[in-house]
Amino acid sequence: MTPASLTQEPQSVSSAVTRSAFFIVATINEDATSRAAVRAWCADVANLVRAVGKRVPGGNLSCVVGFSSDAWDKLFGEPRPAGLHPFREFGSGERKAIATPGDLIMHIRADQTDLCFELATQLMKRLEDAVVTVDEVHGFRNFDMRAMIGFVDGTENPEGDEAVHFTVIQDEDPEFAGGSYVLVQKYLHDMKGWNALPVEAQEHIIGRTKLQDIELDEDVKPSWSHSSLTTLDDAEGNEIKILRDNMPFGRPGQGEFGTYFIGYARDPQPIEQMLENMFVGLPPGNYDRLLDFSRAVTGGLFFVPSQPLLEALADRVPGAAPTIAVDNHKQTESEPAAAVSADGSLAIGSLKGAPRYE
Repeated sequence: MTPASLTQEPQSVSSAVTRSAFFIVATINEDATSRAAVRAWCADVANLVRAVGKRVPGGNLSCVVGFSSDAWDKLFGEPRPAGLHPFREFGSGERKAIATPGDLIMHIRADQTDLCFELATQLMKRLEDAVVTVDEVHGFRNFDMRAMIGFVDGTENPEGDEAVHFTVIQDEDPEFAGGSYVLVQKYLHDMKGWNALPVEAQEHIIGRTKLQDIELDEDVKPSWSHSSLTTLDDAEGNEIKILRDNMPFGRPGQGEFGTYFIGYARDPQPIEQMLENMFVGLPPGNYDRLLDFSRAVTGGLFFVPSQPLLEALADRVPGAAPTIAVDNHKQTESEPAAAVSADGSLAIGSLKGAPRYE
């Protein structure tokens, strides 16, 4: 039997790493006209990506669009993705994963900044006065895939079929198969304090060697290292992975140096467990020492619908299920509008009891 996930094309969640990325988070105005404009815009996204991308065919331009829990309810109503909920905060005081406003996210990627810029311009032009941008970050690829703190980022990312397995919703939520979840955070780094540390101390905090990007031996790597706290195993000892497409960003003239964390998964729980391990500690108090130098200033969780569902949302109103056709299932008038969905890092990614993906 063909899994529902094969009938629904995901958005470009697992696209190749590019040299540039724009991250735009916006809130949607409360009036009915603005909500209608955003729904209509959903049908325009793919066309705009194609139109702008043709200007540089080899530019690897893509855009992923996601919606927050509150935005989904206001724009589309029931049914709703099973794992979608408001961003969950972890930690306290200065070491806290905070939630910040955001109804809509656009993750734009390309090998050229001008492609990202042009697509962002066209997407925002279509939205006009329907939204208010609350955060915009322009990221860049830093030398040999290194984060702002000098360590290689994304070493443990899944690739190919494995990336699809860990990021694309399948039969566990068949109405939204082909979709994904994305969690984002903007981190600002104390680079003066970080660079004052000896390299060996930095390596113990990250859990990997800085130059060679080799994981430290278990008898050397501290339990509070970033690597130790962001590695998850299921009950059978199999590692659960997420897909990170983090990007450095900054304004040297303003003393701003940061990392935009963006993690994709088929269920938000593993990413949330990683954040709890980092900010609270495992056990509590044994927190990620990277947080002594890195501070999260934004946080949001969004659902990324499949590509067919994103386009179908243009015609959806709260309380009405979308109706779309899929490649290997022809709907009839008597059928419900089902199958609208089929389906490292700073090293942000072992905990027993985490969910297992079949």
